[in-house]
Amino acid sequence: MTEAQLVLPAPAKLNLMLHILGRRPDGYHELQTLFQFLDYGDELGFALREDGVICLQTDVPGVPHDSNLIVKAARALQKQSGCTLGMDIWLEKRLPMGGGIG
Repeated sequence: MTEAQLVLPAPAKLNLMLHILGRRPDGYHELQTLFQFLDYGDELGFALREDGVICLQTDVPGVPHDSNLIVKAARALQKQSGCTLGMDIWLEKRLPMGGGIG
């Protein structure tokens, strides 16, 4: 990740309590939770692009690029902010996918 201009932690969280309160009209659940961030987790790196393209430079097995939440969040931020710059994004994955601690 030496090309990244900005590197940030994406800390794991440990759910200490999770209570499902009900279901919303959109199908998602209303939750009440208590969690603690941990000093361990994944790491994200970012570098600006002039061409406006959002590009995840790290392959995540089993997750197509366009449905990756990192890419979706970056595109939503780009659209909402009106920013014309793009971003190369790197992910250093340390946490197991689907392990419930991300």
